[in-house]
Amino acid sequence: MTKKDFYEILEVSKDATPEELKKAYRKQAIKFHPDKNPGKKEAEEKFKEAAEAYEVLSDQNKRQRYDQYGHAGLANGGGYSGFGGGGMSMDDIFSHFGDIFGGGGNDPFNSFFGGGGKRGKTVNRGSNLRVKVKLTLEEIAHGVEKKIKVNKYISCNTCKGSGAKGGSSFSTCSTCRGSGHVSRVTSTFLGQMQTTSVCPNCGGEGQIITDKCIDCAGNGVVKGEEVISIRIPAGVSEGMQLSMSGKGNSAARSGIAGDLLIQIEEIKHEMFERDGNNLSYDHYITFSEAALGSSAEIPTIDGKVKIKIEPGTQSGKVLRLRSKGLPSVNGYEGKGDLMINIIIWTPKILTKEEKTILEKLGKSENFKPGPGVYDKNIFSRMKDLFEQ
Repeated sequence: MTKKDFYEILEVSKDATPEELKKAYRKQAIKFHPDKNPGKKEAEEKFKEAAEAYEVLSDQNKRQRYDQYGHAGLANGGGYSGFGGGGMSMDDIFSHFGDIFGGGGNDPFNSFFGGGGKRGKTVNRGSNLRVKVKLTLEEIAHGVEKKIKVNKYISCNTCKGSGAKGGSSFSTCSTCRGSGHVSRVTSTFLGQMQTTSVCPNCGGEGQIITDKCIDCAGNGVVKGEEVISIRIPAGVSEGMQLSMSGKGNSAARSGIAGDLLIQIEEIKHEMFERDGNNLSYDHYITFSEAALGSSAEIPTIDGKVKIKIEPGTQSGKVLRLRSKGLPSVNGYEGKGDLMINIIIWTPKILTKEEKTILEKLGKSENFKPGPGVYDKNIFSRMKDLFEQ
């Protein structure tokens, strides 16, 4: 199924400012919010699509990758494991974009979405991790799945990430009474003003751990490692960065895990040079092959192919094999070409008989350069070279 364009989902132009994106997302969220559309599965999907689109476009790095490579540039395998993929619940969306839905108090937008409660609480988010993955040209051409071992913070198995001994040693925060936020009224020359902030006692979580887990000291995470399978799409290039949602460091006390950022490193190939999606290959032929013509087997990224060398081929001629290069990462531009650079090999050591033959050939008019490239001393200089 083809994924929708994120800009179309939010109904904004591609040069929309961060403030315009935020405003557009808020509009879509109100329109398709499940509380406003009870039981309507289509509205819920549109609500998630809008959250996914905003999650990408509001992040400068993700937006840049999306603008350059489309959906394939965002994640593993050409897809994207974000909100739209069902990777996060409604509560995750509310907590992830709490600044848009409001944090409590008298915010009318927050009141529309039910206000306070679980959605107003602070949800911890783990930090992102960055890894480098080295790929051969063959792996880049066809795409590859890599398994890597990552040292990271993982959820504590003893308390299941809650940070509490037994997983249930909590009490409601007495300062914010479980809301995660506190309000304060101050007097100004304009009158009384109410401000809402994160509860300093519970850090916005709404509850206090009464008996901490001894293995993670109440944090809910411990140092560990994880083997992660990464699907690299075909056509990636040196320095490109992919991301896997939720595969970074686990967050304290069952929060949302960070992302895994994968930076591509390309291993230099022994035969091919890369120029964008095109590849180039140097093919050496003998003088007789260039003069008489011949055929040859040429390696490509997908195996060998036969080419024809026309009689009279000059050194420096470039033959183009269409669609024998690398695919574009988003698939829209097809495949690049293989450029074959023809180079005539000049022998450095000759026998006496070979020298005699070449000297005779050099006297023939057919072996002299044509108009524009004629050099009366070329064969004498060749003779001098052969005798060195």
